[in-house]
Amino acid sequence: MDRLDNTVRPYAWGSTTAIPGLLGVEPTGEPQAEMWMGAHPGAPSGTARGPLNEVIDEAPERELGPAAVARFGPRLPFLLKILAAGAPLSLQVHPDLEQAREGYEDEEHRGIPIDAGHRNYKDANHKPELICALTEFDGLCGFRAPGAAAELLAGLDVDSLKPYVDLLHAHPEEAALREVLTAVLSADREEMAHTVTEAAAACARLGGDYAPYADIAHHYPGDPGVIAAMLLNYVQLQPGEALFLGAGVPHAYLNGLGVEIMANSDNVLRCGLTPKHVDVPELLRIVRFEASDPGVLRPEAFPDGEEVYETPIDEFRLSRYVLPEGATPHDLTRPTPQILLCTAGSVQAGEHQLAAGQSVFVPAGEKAEVSGDGTIFRATVVA
Repeated sequence: MDRLDNTVRPYAWGSTTAIPGLLGVEPTGEPQAEMWMGAHPGAPSGTARGPLNEVIDEAPERELGPAAVARFGPRLPFLLKILAAGAPLSLQVHPDLEQAREGYEDEEHRGIPIDAGHRNYKDANHKPELICALTEFDGLCGFRAPGAAAELLAGLDVDSLKPYVDLLHAHPEEAALREVLTAVLSADREEMAHTVTEAAAACARLGGDYAPYADIAHHYPGDPGVIAAMLLNYVQLQPGEALFLGAGVPHAYLNGLGVEIMANSDNVLRCGLTPKHVDVPELLRIVRFEASDPGVLRPEAFPDGEEVYETPIDEFRLSRYVLPEGATPHDLTRPTPQILLCTAGSVQAGEHQLAAGQSVFVPAGEKAEVSGDGTIFRATVVA
């Protein structure tokens, strides 16, 4: 069992206080957006044996177990994060596995450097993900029904939005959503910036259901993504609740602290709310234009105390244990690799005492017993 030394990524949208507050350290004044736990080559966790990706590369079957290697290859299939949003993240979608492989091969064939700003596919993997709230957590997830989106836009009483309202009423669901998102993202930038300014002023004046979009516009003035965001479901998670984001589902995280787990990929196509590259044609190819309920997940409790967040993905499995002081230790030994993350209190994991924000990597089959007075999240795979 290896204690992990994890990298914190200072993305501009990160909270300046949430991760330091979890770790019990003084804020630096700089944004601290994500703490990565895993073997992603972009920021692998450190161990006493070396960077975790190198440890796994040296003996994949020993570290991951034969079943996981046979199923997913010789690398850790998931990436675990603590995510702290102090401002909205980019409005984005992720490709499915086939789309990711095709896109990656195409960009490799065209010789686009892997670190190029206009590159869409950093790897050949899909990126389904799950976010579990540690605090109240605001986000956008999936399309509203066209009628509901039309009602929201119409309520702003902005003349330049009325054509979008008409389109949402005039077509069947998929066509309506496709037509409006295409129109918003393809509009003249100067004209759209004026529309967004008017819409933002109306959102601020009306408040209530419109307040989140006023805040988004404050962070991204004039960005077409502000209007695109109003096509999506707004959701507010309470601590312990979660969202699963599958391929093609547009989403954005707005504010809050959470535990995030995803397939080990960095493939993102952006719709807006970002200064980064937006490839509208490729985005429209990937987006699934289906209205859906956000589908808030609550964990399923098992007799041994494990609370599991069920998803249709095998590359990751996230669960938690809320450990009462004095309880019998839990044996978490599995034939698959695990990362154990303490998020509250104090937990004994094998020989390691973990405080909030601290974590360990447990190789496949390694004895893993936990006890204490706190909350621990368990990330592993289904294999």
